[in-house]
Amino acid sequence: MDIQQHSSILPIDIEEEMRTAYIDYAMSVIVSRALPDVRDGLKPVHRRVLFSMDELGVGFGKPFKKSARIVGDCLGKYHPHGDASVYDTLVRMAQEWSMRYPLVDGQGNFGSVDGDSPASMRYTEARLQKMAEDLLIDLEKETVDFNPNFDDSLQEPSVLPSKIPNLLVNGTSGIAVGMATNMAPHHLGEVIGGVLAYLDNEEITVRELMDFIPAPDFPTGGEILGVSGIRQAYETGRGRVVVRGKAEIETTKTGKTQIIVTEIPYLVNKANLVERTAELVQDKKIEGISDIRDESDREGLRIVYELRRDAVPQVVLNQLYNYTSLQNSFSINNVALVKGRPMTLNLKQLIHYFVEHRYDVVYRRTQYELKEAKSRQHILDGFLIALDNLDKVISLIRGSSDVELAKIGLIENFGLSDIQAKAILEMRLQRLTAMERDKIIEEHQKITALVVKLEEILANKELRTSIIRQELEEMQNKYQDKRRSRINMDTDEFSDEDMIKEEQIAVTISHEGYIKRISVTEYRTQGRGGVGSRGTSKGDDFTEHLIIASTHDYLLIFTESGQLFWIKGYKIPEAGKTAKGRAIQNLLQMTKEDKVKAVVNVRSLDDEEFLKNHFLVMCTKKGVIKKTTLEAFSRPRQAGIRAISFQDDSDDCLLNVELTNGKADVIIGIRSGRAIRFPEAKIRPMGRTAMGVRGIRLADKNDQVVGMVCIQDNSRTLMVVSEKGYGKRSDVDEYRTTNRGGKGVKTIKITEKTGNLVAIQSVTNQDDLMIINKSGLVIRMALEKMRVMGRNAQGVRLIRLQDGDEIASVARIERLEGEEIIESELVENLAEIVEIIDDSLDTEEDDDTQEDDTQEDDAQEDESPEQEVI
Repeated sequence: MDIQQHSSILPIDIEEEMRTAYIDYAMSVIVSRALPDVRDGLKPVHRRVLFSMDELGVGFGKPFKKSARIVGDCLGKYHPHGDASVYDTLVRMAQEWSMRYPLVDGQGNFGSVDGDSPASMRYTEARLQKMAEDLLIDLEKETVDFNPNFDDSLQEPSVLPSKIPNLLVNGTSGIAVGMATNMAPHHLGEVIGGVLAYLDNEEITVRELMDFIPAPDFPTGGEILGVSGIRQAYETGRGRVVVRGKAEIETTKTGKTQIIVTEIPYLVNKANLVERTAELVQDKKIEGISDIRDESDREGLRIVYELRRDAVPQVVLNQLYNYTSLQNSFSINNVALVKGRPMTLNLKQLIHYFVEHRYDVVYRRTQYELKEAKSRQHILDGFLIALDNLDKVISLIRGSSDVELAKIGLIENFGLSDIQAKAILEMRLQRLTAMERDKIIEEHQKITALVVKLEEILANKELRTSIIRQELEEMQNKYQDKRRSRINMDTDEFSDEDMIKEEQIAVTISHEGYIKRISVTEYRTQGRGGVGSRGTSKGDDFTEHLIIASTHDYLLIFTESGQLFWIKGYKIPEAGKTAKGRAIQNLLQMTKEDKVKAVVNVRSLDDEEFLKNHFLVMCTKKGVIKKTTLEAFSRPRQAGIRAISFQDDSDDCLLNVELTNGKADVIIGIRSGRAIRFPEAKIRPMGRTAMGVRGIRLADKNDQVVGMVCIQDNSRTLMVVSEKGYGKRSDVDEYRTTNRGGKGVKTIKITEKTGNLVAIQSVTNQDDLMIINKSGLVIRMALEKMRVMGRNAQGVRLIRLQDGDEIASVARIERLEGEEIIESELVENLAEIVEIIDDSLDTEEDDDTQEDDTQEDDAQEDESPEQEVI
């Protein structure tokens, strides 16, 4: 059949038809369903529900009506869609946890914050809230346009007059086709304050408006973290607000610790929150909670998390914030209809379009009131004419055969209009008394004054602005309440560190490069002379470095080749005392050939004052020393950076690094049993990649530096330990201050019995000494029981070693409060332990000669570019 022969069938392009149909559908959803109007902040369904309730007469203070009656009226007259959409809208406008300022007063079961469904519409009742009436006020005064309903049988408003900026105050959410909106609720008093500021200065900036509207205000309260996301949302129309529930840590009368939650983030389902938390506790993702109870009632929300006695409350709370919706984010997307077109709006634009709407409403309302006033004035003019000619008017009316002739007679004889003549004929006889005459004259005077005033308002924008301001202030005084969401300006989202319990840890790094952390409390304090307890793994590996730090400290790890890496204490894997640990190359980008030589723990790298006034003093195996400000090492890099450089033909390597305040005395000890002391000020600060200067002159080519300490107060003593387990404490004052670069003085008498010097430490009576030998045994002893000896003494036995065993590592530990010293039963007899050779019995002459041969050519500084680890 030839299509051309049938004029009723038109060929079309299916692609074009599909495009047109989809665009029409999308626009229908955008304009007629999903997006709010910027002027009243309502979607069509919300507007129709409120308008239907107003027409039904269920205003504030009036009797409730069944929700089914309201829904049916709205469906039948204005909203030809499913009843569920209308009832859900009615319910949400009545929920105080969904709307910052509810617009519907509900009676019955309207759901709960647990996500419970409301009762059926036949069981619930509703009426308008007072604020809803202020959205609808002046609707009868032709303030807005009316459009035909779906069947052209009725008229419905295209927008409500809205005395309050409802879009900002209550917010909204909706998903259209290809776009969505999600607007946060705000505090009415703050919003009106911002609108008033805009009326004063239309050139006001968003930043200035934020002085009046600092952040959203959610109906469920909570704490808003930071303002960066809010500022972005207010300036661009898109942003993210982080909201945290209100939680307090309490201790019961029985001594149990509880976390009490009384507010949760906006739109969070309380029942789901409790259920999810229980799952995480069961899966051991959140530890420390022994019981969860929902004690919410009519008085308010209350969730109780009961903690175990060993739990750290703040850590558990931070875990709740991180893993559950107790901390949530609200994504702001300010999309609204502006003259029928969807637009993304910033804070100032939202206020601008509301104010523009109010100007239009006030102008149209004034026009309507002027029209009504002039109409009444016209009638009163007729009354006055009639009263001035009362006898003639009465005579004319009595002589007329019917009303129509009387009306014509009044018009022809007294120059009245049709409306005036009709009003006179309808006037009651009681209005002809002298008292009523005075009332008519008084009313005429008032109407005349009103007409003048209304005409002035229409002619003067400043008067209209004054009216808008006055009405906004009335709304502010009428509805303003306390802000519910607290604003934390200084805090943004927490980091992983906030969820880690802060405690003292012992970090060990083995000879083969395995690292682990152990709680300091795992070690018991023993008396000196004991055999020690198993503290490291068995085998050929042994602990070389033992650092006491906090889980929140930064550990600056320096390697033999002069590289520096950063790691937080809590990021080091935790293991038992006998566990091997984890290869450090799995945590840091170190080469397998490189070895850790020094570790410095720093509390923070953010304090500029601290960084600029503290230094890292480095010492190499060949006696070279270097000082650099801590600030040069305050920017962590995953690949690490170069901390010190060496000459190409040198076999030197980094040995030790100390953190100082710039006023310390440096003491360097060498294997041959000598030490040198000189002020830190003798070392000038150098660049990060510099080589350094000579610190001490070695005895021979086999000699090398074994350690360096920086003494920053006179309360400390110098502890030296030999490789065969002997050691002693000496006053630092016994080491005279000299220039750097000399040979030093004797620090311990080296014999075959003691072995060479292996470690030096600065200690006090409040410290403990932890010694680890190469066989993996560890002993911890209290130094307060070791008396101070002369610099030239041999010392006492600190640990009994098996044949062939030697000291591997020595570390100073600050004794924790409450720790007890447990004396070992294996202490040798006093004669064996206290093997002290006094200076007076020492026949060997002490060589205190010091060569002050610090030469300028020792200062070798390489200012070449940084060499980074790849």
